[in-house]
Amino acid sequence: MKKITADILKQEHLTEDIYSMIIRAKEIAEEAHSGQFLNLYTADKSKLLPRPISICEIDKKAGTIRLVYRTVGEGTHQFSTLKKGDKIDVLGPVGNGYELNSTKPILMGGGIGIPPMIQLAKEFAAKGLSKTDIKVVLGFRVHGFLLDEFKKVSTVYISSDSGAIGVKGNVIDAAREYSITGDTIYACGPKPMLRAIKAYAYENDMNAQISLEERMACGIGACLACVCQSTEIDDHSKVTNKRVCVDGPVFYAEEVEL
Repeated sequence: MKKITADILKQEHLTEDIYSMIIRAKEIAEEAHSGQFLNLYTADKSKLLPRPISICEIDKKAGTIRLVYRTVGEGTHQFSTLKKGDKIDVLGPVGNGYELNSTKPILMGGGIGIPPMIQLAKEFAAKGLSKTDIKVVLGFRVHGFLLDEFKKVSTVYISSDSGAIGVKGNVIDAAREYSITGDTIYACGPKPMLRAIKAYAYENDMNAQISLEERMACGIGACLACVCQSTEIDDHSKVTNKRVCVDGPVFYAEEVEL
């Protein structure tokens, strides 16, 4: 992990409360990969704790990272007011990401768990998998976003809570509707979605790698504020807990209790 002051190259309002920020962070981009996140710090010195934001895209050649985030509090609202030319303090890359050990991956993203799937899809494409090999199932509330980016490197299937776009329901409903098959599910999204994916993977004899969303404090593994219940004893805490920030955020589904 490195802490740097990054230049903001672009800030864009995508839809509703979702924003996209591109930063120049060469030292971090060189080491980062799909499934990891960055800790972002506000300019407000009364807010000491960072905000963890998942990595959406990495351009190692240009030394840039794209972050797509939702405004949920004062910290992320402050991020949304930044513009090209501003600077932001960043720590990363943090955590363990996805293992690309599949030849028939199914990528599932829900809500703000959708953006990290772009970098993962790009990394599979870089390994030589075709668009038809990389199946992406996305679950939206109402409005879709980032779809053009996904369609460049993958075959996309959509669900939405209202049925306004794609299959009415969630990502599992879409997977069943389109009879999507593969050998490993890679997922990021809210816990109820991940719980359903864990069960679906078990039913269909597939592996699953899931990225957990938890409230974090320090974001570097020291405070134990973001522990999840694990199925094995953690070397750090000596109990059946794992720290989502540094032991994860990506786990194999059988490693954690949801």
